[in-house]
This record gives sequence, C-alpha cells and structure tokens, in this order.
Amino acid sequence: MTQDNEPVRFDTKFAVLLRDDLLPWQELNVTAFLVSGLTAAVPERVGEPYRDADGTEYLPMLGQPVLVLQGGKETMTAAHERALGRGLSISVFTSDLFATGNDRDNRAAVAAVPRSRLDLVGIGVHGPRNAVDKIVKGARMHP
Repeated sequence: MTQDNEPVRFDTKFAVLLRDDLLPWQELNVTAFLVSGLTAAVPERVGEPYRDADGTEYLPMLGQPVLVLQGGKETMTAAHERALGRGLSISVFTSDLFATGNDRDNRAAVAAVPRSRLDLVGIGVHGPRNAVDKIVKGARMHP
C-alpha cells in the first residue's frame, strides 16, 4: 500500500511458469534460476535495500511480486512460443540443466539443442501486464 492507503499498481508483470511434473526441490531450484535471469534483465525493478529496526542492512529484492504458475509440457511450449513471438526476452531452464553444475555448462547444454527441441521445465518472463497474461494463458497458479 502507498502512504495514502492506495494499492500499488504495476504496469508490468513478472511470471515464472514451471512444468507440472517437477519434484519440489526442482521447482525451487528452477524458480530461483529463472528469477535471477529476470532480475538481471530488468535491474531497474530492483528496490532499495531493506533495514530492520536495529539498522541492519539487507540486500534489495525485486520491487514487485513474481507470479509463479504451472502447466503441462504443451502449456510450457505454447508460452515459450508466444513470448518469443511478442518479442519479449525470457529466461529458460531445460531438463538438461539438472545434470550440470555451473553457468558455462548450463549455457552449453542450452546451445546444443535447437529451440524447437528444448525440453523446457521452466520459463521466466517480464513485460506489460496484458502481454504476460496472454503468454501464460492456460497455466494455473502454483499451489
């Protein structure tokens, strides 16, 4: 809420879409990686550092919520295509990345597979609210 108790409205939306067949540890890992990509791409959406009542400073975080959704493989593929078709940059996580242990190997694993054959288990997207809503159409809120 703002100081005058009006809700804060954002003109953009962050969303993470996870495939619905992931294990809980995989969901958390994929979400963390995808959000790190979104944050790197949109650093102006990072807020100010946090401070507790004792003055201890903590790192800043994204200044708006991240919607976490899930869907089947078909939903994931359609969202990927819609995001690219709208010209939005997205972060991706493929099933191959569960077997790698560093950024260099992660990038190599993605680079080795044509876009149409990526085994996507998660995507992250940021953009205008309407566009993001259309991109993740068919997905449901993560429980």
